[in-house]
Amino acid sequence: MTGTTPRTAALRTAALLATAVLALTACGSGAPPADGAAGPAGPAAARIPTSDVVSGIEEDPAAARLLPADVRKRGTLSVATSVGSPPGATYLADGRTLAGLDVDFADAVAQVLGIRLRREVASFEAILPALGSGKYDLGTGNFGVTDERRRTIDFVTYINDGQGFAAREDSPLKKVTSLQQLCGLTVATGAGTTFEATLEKNRHLCREAGKKPYDVKTYAESGALWISLQQGRTDVVMSTINGLRYAVKQQSGLRFLNEFKRLDVGFAFRKGTPLAPAVRAAVNRLKKNGSYDRILKKWGTGGSAIRTSRISPPEIR
Repeated sequence: MTGTTPRTAALRTAALLATAVLALTACGSGAPPADGAAGPAGPAAARIPTSDVVSGIEEDPAAARLLPADVRKRGTLSVATSVGSPPGATYLADGRTLAGLDVDFADAVAQVLGIRLRREVASFEAILPALGSGKYDLGTGNFGVTDERRRTIDFVTYINDGQGFAAREDSPLKKVTSLQQLCGLTVATGAGTTFEATLEKNRHLCREAGKKPYDVKTYAESGALWISLQQGRTDVVMSTINGLRYAVKQQSGLRFLNEFKRLDVGFAFRKGTPLAPAVRAAVNRLKKNGSYDRILKKWGTGGSAIRTSRISPPEIR
């Protein structure tokens, strides 16, 4: 007699998730996971919240007056959105409609400023360079605010997220407080993210400790990343706190390990943008009128609330 073991069921679930992710991204950009894109976007799409917490938001004349004159005149902003998986940005089951924390916040800011967004899906690694060239007015993709990025990009913060880890339930890892704990292991993460940069920057710690360096495997699709973990080809996943918490709820046999480092997350703009004061005022208006908390509640990310929006603050240490 044959049966299905919990491990086999988990692998089947991961495979279904990967298939759905590939199908959905084929309708969009094929973008790799953003800094906040860690979880599956397949069967979970049916459970993605769709309540409208944006359309009733009223324009705030004081914030709108801070917009540059040319923007007020044309009444639109172009926004590049990196699509990965919940809670950041994903497709609904129709494969066309975007939903997510980043989507709601961008739409809410537009409501406050009394303008329309012309949204275009773009790959994560292409957005920041495109801002500098003037192709887009702003970008969303759960962009963590780092000192390195601040040299060439301006940010307006709207949530606080950060770096964390997840592993299989049978992993000996319980909490990662130092990257030296990863020595000798294979770490899965998204390509072009702050996680990849952090891992590469600190690989020397293992050598200096006389240990075998960890291996970093990057993935352009979140479904493939999670299959690698379920199948044992990687030992641990490094991604955002919100994304990891969401992902492990959708898949059996996995667990969130811990928060490793917090980072502010912001809308991204070309350096020296005149748009930043208006967008900051809009985010702070959302804080005052209660819309901010309603968006966080919708996506189950209340722990990511910030006290006030800031323009390009120093990286959290």
